[in-house]
Amino acid sequence: MITIEDIIEQLQSYHAQADQHLLIRACEFCTRAHHGQKMADGRDYLQHSLEIASILVRLKVDETTLAVGILHNSLLSGLVTREELVTEFGLELISLIEIGNKISNIPYRQSNQQQVESFRKMFVAMARDLRVILVYLAVRLSDMRNIGLRKEQEQTACSRETLEIYAPLANRLGISWLKGELEDLSLQVLEPEKFAALAQRITAHKEQRGEYVAKVREQICELLEQSGIQGEVTGRFKHFYSVYRKMERTGVDLDQIYDLTAFRILVDSVRECYEVLGLVHATWKPISGRFKDYIAMPKTNMYQSLHTTVIGPYVERMEVQIRTREMHRIAEEGVAAHWKYKEGGAVAVTGRDDQRFNWLRQVLEWQRDVSTEWSASDTSFIDLFPEAVYVFTPNGDVKELPQGSCPIDFAYAVHTDVGKQCVGARINGKLCPLKTQLKNGDIIEVMTSAHQTPSKDWLSFVKTSKARNKIRQWIKAEQREKSVEIGRELLEKELRKHQYSLKRAMSLASFTQAVSELGFKSAEDVFAAIGYGKLSSGQVVSHALPKEEQKQQPGKPGRLEKVLDRFTKRKPQSAILIGGIDNVMVRFANCCNPLPGEPVTGFITRGRGLTVHVKNCSQVLSSEPERRVDIEWDMQRKTTRPVKIQVTNSDLKGMLVGISGAISDADANIFSAVVHTRGDRKGTNLFEIEVENLEHLNRVIRQIKKVKGVIRVERVRN
Repeated sequence: MITIEDIIEQLQSYHAQADQHLLIRACEFCTRAHHGQKMADGRDYLQHSLEIASILVRLKVDETTLAVGILHNSLLSGLVTREELVTEFGLELISLIEIGNKISNIPYRQSNQQQVESFRKMFVAMARDLRVILVYLAVRLSDMRNIGLRKEQEQTACSRETLEIYAPLANRLGISWLKGELEDLSLQVLEPEKFAALAQRITAHKEQRGEYVAKVREQICELLEQSGIQGEVTGRFKHFYSVYRKMERTGVDLDQIYDLTAFRILVDSVRECYEVLGLVHATWKPISGRFKDYIAMPKTNMYQSLHTTVIGPYVERMEVQIRTREMHRIAEEGVAAHWKYKEGGAVAVTGRDDQRFNWLRQVLEWQRDVSTEWSASDTSFIDLFPEAVYVFTPNGDVKELPQGSCPIDFAYAVHTDVGKQCVGARINGKLCPLKTQLKNGDIIEVMTSAHQTPSKDWLSFVKTSKARNKIRQWIKAEQREKSVEIGRELLEKELRKHQYSLKRAMSLASFTQAVSELGFKSAEDVFAAIGYGKLSSGQVVSHALPKEEQKQQPGKPGRLEKVLDRFTKRKPQSAILIGGIDNVMVRFANCCNPLPGEPVTGFITRGRGLTVHVKNCSQVLSSEPERRVDIEWDMQRKTTRPVKIQVTNSDLKGMLVGISGAISDADANIFSAVVHTRGDRKGTNLFEIEVENLEHLNRVIRQIKKVKGVIRVERVRN
């Protein structure tokens, strides 16, 4: 039986200034909150709370965190109120309990969407206060130790959730003993027959291998002694789950796994770590590709060690881990190894150790990047601790990225702006495609351009959450900007039917009221909704304009008009005929800027009306054929269209006047002109003019060519 005195004694061993009276009060309050409540095995509920506290005290947490562990379910019992807890323990403690309750209420489903949502909520909680996660890891370990008391269906669901969420979290925090126990307990429930067989064989293997482990340990100790190195050598067997995963992954039997035993060597300094590595490799032959230097390039969970696999005594493979005693403490305790207790009793991470918590800042950034609308359709399953590759900046800084990462992931890891403006990359001095997968030790140099923007195609090969989220944010913002512009244009056209301008309509009190009635916060949100196709401009007008000023709409539409009206609103005085029906609202494509008289085709866009393209336009040729419509110009109607022409001429006096005069003589209006003088005594002039049709444009070009000094005239398509 665990007592509060046992907990206090362990707490004071590492935190002498701790407030032990807080823990005593927490136990008394827990007893009151769970009065008469028993665990499934008949124990008082307080014993469950003290078991959680005994796990937490092993993590060297402060007294506030221990109190949260003891009281974590007090609010859910219904026997005490939030006000009572606040009065007794203050707002800090109650806020930690409430955050934890939100985590515990996440409904777990065996689907990507629910898992992603679980991770997201845990990230939010972790970013606010890491202690909440430590408490609920301890709660989960206590639950798993007593999992046999639950119904079979509950056991399976809880174990799967533990294996897929809580064990990776423990790994991310660097608490190896907690991760290992959670994995083994989960495997015991999920694969009981395999676990039992494996446990029996490994236990028998341990007994048989005991003599082997003792002899190898003795040989390593002799090596250290001969070199004058003070070290501690231990031999250990791998966790059941680790062995099970290796058997499943490689498809081999237990008898074919040669590195079941790992030897750990603890020394006093980093220099001695590498000396011992040299001794081991000089004595036994190392296996190629099985050496990992986590001292020079630590894992993100602060883990540091040298790992190597060699052909050891009796021609058997064996894994050797070499680290300092401080590294070993961090490997076992993880985040808890870096708590610093100040005189006031507060806990903090300070100085050099703060650098080890970079990943927590990444978690905070994920929280900021990820919207509440994030769903499984936006991203795949998140791996909290994926296999990593370590790459370098040209300055020698190390960046850790998930396996399969590309230069764009690296660019975003350096800085968001670097990722956004990435146009290319050199890997080890050689130009490579942006989708090239990075390898350990690569030196990456990113090339940027101020004119570059993220591409939607990048989402198909980037791996990091930061890169994915930043690319999606940019695309969403860009789409919204375009949708606002389109929506504004559609609404303006609809308002013209009622002899209203957009400016006049927006000045009406009824317009402001309509925005609110339609469920939007601002007029810009309304424009965006129209542009996205979520709302029609007719709906807005019917809400925004006084009823007596709304004009009557034309009579019953034809069958083809009904089809088109699903995508667009009607517009009077269009110069386009669609299958013999006129007066359909159209937009003209900026990519090819069609003119009356040119062969054209129509493309029905979602929420943007019908867009007119030149028939040989590359954009429409690559579009969906079923959304193209046969259209033609209504040449009986007088209309004008803007067009750009570029004039190249000799740099002579009066050239601009002559060209402008020629355009006017051809009955065309000039909207704008950009004049540029080149170094070769030539000039390039870009004119935007208004013409009636293709024949009119050709007449303008002929007039300009008559001007002395004009070298070339050509039409410019956007």
